[in-house]
Amino acid sequence: MPTQTAAEKRAQAREEYDAFLAGCPSRQLLDRISDKWVALILAALGRDGPDRNAEPQVMRYSELSRRLAGVSQKMLTQTLRSLERDGLVTRTVTPSVPVTVTYELTDLGQSLHRLMYGMKLWAEAHMDEVHANRERYDAADR
Repeated sequence: MPTQTAAEKRAQAREEYDAFLAGCPSRQLLDRISDKWVALILAALGRDGPDRNAEPQVMRYSELSRRLAGVSQKMLTQTLRSLERDGLVTRTVTPSVPVTVTYELTDLGQSLHRLMYGMKLWAEAHMDEVHANRERYDAADR
């Protein structure tokens, strides 16, 4: 096998989606899915549990807004649009009076939900420990 130059190695890594490279598209995706609102929307639509057999939850925009305390209308709309664009969420418009718009995880979104749900559980389970560490750090820093 011939020796590769540094540029060739970078090009090959780019083709293999190496998120450690600045220009890698997977880095942009990682940035998007690591957003707190993405994690919370996935948790809400995924029935807030990792059960692979559970059907994803279908929710109206207003239900999501109430479930996600503190999210602005603009942020929720932008996040849902980006999730729809990436194929993680489907948006269904039902012509009625008033028009009904619902959101649901796709199979791809469901697979990401299982990962994000684990992170949510970890954060909830370890918050006391992290809080204590922050207090110790801040006290020692003074």
